[in-house]
Amino acid sequence: MAKRTLMRVENVSKNYQMGEVIVRALKNVSLEIPKGEFIVVLGPSGSGKSTLLNILGGMDRPTSGRVFLRDEEITSYNEKQLTDYRRNKVGFVFQFYNLIANLTARENVELATEICKDTLDIDKLFDDVGLSDRKNHFPSQLSGGEQQRVAILRAVAKNPLILLCDEPTGALDYKTGISILELLRRINREYKKTVVVITHNAAIADMADRVVKMRSGMIYETRVNPNPVDPRRIEW
Repeated sequence: MAKRTLMRVENVSKNYQMGEVIVRALKNVSLEIPKGEFIVVLGPSGSGKSTLLNILGGMDRPTSGRVFLRDEEITSYNEKQLTDYRRNKVGFVFQFYNLIANLTARENVELATEICKDTLDIDKLFDDVGLSDRKNHFPSQLSGGEQQRVAILRAVAKNPLILLCDEPTGALDYKTGISILELLRRINREYKKTVVVITHNAAIADMADRVVKMRSGMIYETRVNPNPVDPRRIEW
């Protein structure tokens, strides 16, 4: 049975004015994101992948083109609708954890769910990822890998339709990075979440269901990976 398309990008371009120069960050990008897939967007710095992620997440608007969530055009949303979209439909994971220092791990996750409609059980999430004994610790008492796990739980607890991850292993050592990729894969499989990871690390593409390659603001290759590898087999 064919997978249903969750998001669709149609001929999206994004220009930025830098003084007298116009920077074309995206150039007529089109992409389909099937529901339930683990997708890796691969490209060097400046390829446009972060700009694409920001547009998918409703944090930026394209200069031209359209983006759809199912059959709704999010590029036509007003600011209030975009806020609701970011709040309830999208989970964000960044390279740096952005945890609030004077809140415990559990309170950091709870804060994100207080403004959402259909949230997951926070304590069950902490149990599921083996952090139940750390949930009352403050960020300064957690390792980098533990902080990133909490940041991922914060995004997942909102029960979003899609999880957008911007270089989620970029600030971590190899072993910790692999554990974070394992967690993201588990969330994709067990929680049935569509996951998009952007990275410059080509090795991570081996675990993806679909790989999207970018350079100079354009997608130059999209391929389906028939045999995604276990994250523990990835080396870089």
